Amino acid sequence: MKSVAAWFSVDWICVFLLQLLEMTLYRMSAEVIHQVEEALDEDEKEMLFFLCRDVAADVVPPNVRDLLDSLSERGKLSATELAELLYRVRRFDLLKRILKMDKTAVETHLLKNPHLVSDYRVLMTEIGEDLDKSDVSSLIFLMRDFMGRGRIAKDKSFLDLVIELEKLNLVAPDQLDLLEKCLKSIHRLDLKTKIQKYKQSAQGEGTSYKNSPQASALSLSSKDPSFNLTIQNGRSKEQRFVEHKSTHGIQREPVKTSIQESGALPQHIPEERYPMQSKPLGICLIIDCIGNDSEALRDTFASLGYKVQYFLYLKVKEIIHTLHHVACMPQHQDYDSFVCILVSRGGSQSVFGVDQTHSGIPLQQIKRMFMGDLCPFLIGKPKLFFIQNYVMSEGQREDSSLLEVDGPAVNNVESRAQQPKPYTVHREADFFWSLCMADVSLLERSPNSASVYLQYLSQKLWQERKRPLLDFHLDLNSNVYGWNSGVSAEDKYYVSLQHTLRKKLILSCT
Repeated sequence: MKSVAAWFSVDWICVFLLQLLEMTLYRMSAEVIHQVEEALDEDEKEMLFFLCRDVAADVVPPNVRDLLDSLSERGKLSATELAELLYRVRRFDLLKRILKMDKTAVETHLLKNPHLVSDYRVLMTEIGEDLDKSDVSSLIFLMRDFMGRGRIAKDKSFLDLVIELEKLNLVAPDQLDLLEKCLKSIHRLDLKTKIQKYKQSAQGEGTSYKNSPQASALSLSSKDPSFNLTIQNGRSKEQRFVEHKSTHGIQREPVKTSIQESGALPQHIPEERYPMQSKPLGICLIIDCIGNDSEALRDTFASLGYKVQYFLYLKVKEIIHTLHHVACMPQHQDYDSFVCILVSRGGSQSVFGVDQTHSGIPLQQIKRMFMGDLCPFLIGKPKLFFIQNYVMSEGQREDSSLLEVDGPAVNNVESRAQQPKPYTVHREADFFWSLCMADVSLLERSPNSASVYLQYLSQKLWQERKRPLLDFHLDLNSNVYGWNSGVSAEDKYYVSLQHTLRKKLILSCT
């Protein structure tokens, strides 16, 4: 009997030691928690508290450090779970620096495993990120009929409002009708539609949230991998252009839906427009390295209400410097759009400026400088690029390598603090990319001739400024097609259009 008791005692000790070892390995180190808290700003901390309200419902920690430490003690903060939280607050830099993980790895994990945070809370944080101060103020005012006066201060955030609504049982994972109604009242139909999609997904799927069986499920949000994986050339699979190839180029029929939506909007919801009311409408940057088109384009965009900045005969380094400088301009926050016109010699995927033998700038890198994560003042606003590239063959230049271009950097804490809070839109959203290519020999035969493509563009903007941009660009493409039908192959222009516009765009409503 003694040997049996001893055996049970030894066995129990082994089990206890294994459990203790497992708990030790599972707990997040204090150093990691401290590093995370130090790196988060106040908005990110508020978001993290909100995301964890369900998993830490019975405690009210005074700060993020204590919150994460509490979760760690309970065995609810493994490295992958902390990675999920950092992913949800969009701190991909901390994923890499502290946890040695990249965004793709986290997305893969989220696709295959249950989530720490409920999809309802992810949805609320995304809606909060996409609301400006006036939207939140309007929502707080509308909720007075249900919450009573003085329940929440006017200067509180959207997440503060949601917490108060939850306390009154006016908002819950399966109770979003009131919020949906108020979003409609402030004309945020895009966010109303996001809630409708959440409801549909919650009805059709089982929960993927491992800490709250009652939470409704949503496979992944618009900024999760299911969204990112469907984007190709800035368009979802369901919303790509219908392309008709011909010997004279490509004609495209635009699809009217938004890149944020995976399906067509209900027909009773009116089509949204980008606001184009600021004065000026925005900056129009013209870089003309040929010298035949800048004057007409300058007059055209000035008449539309843009503040035109134009530069002639720039070298590659000067083009890079100019683009960086304009991308970093804080004035964009006061304007409704941005236009860039670039005329240059180049390769099939790059421009060379006036440098005949210098490395070229990749066109994709130019677009990259103005994407949402590098140019935050233009998030949610249309960014229009019209590029005339006279293509040189490999034999016409000595150096065919491409110069990699980094985006504008935030060099100090003060400039970072001035950056606007990012919206919940894809970083490649709201681009209009019109590229026209012609053979460089056209310039050699007619050195003083302006680009046919840019001539038609200028003409149509003068005459049809009140038409949607996509509609008149189709006509522009038809005009270029007509030109091509009457000239030799060396004199033809080839126009391609890629866009990720989420709303109808009319450059002038006056």
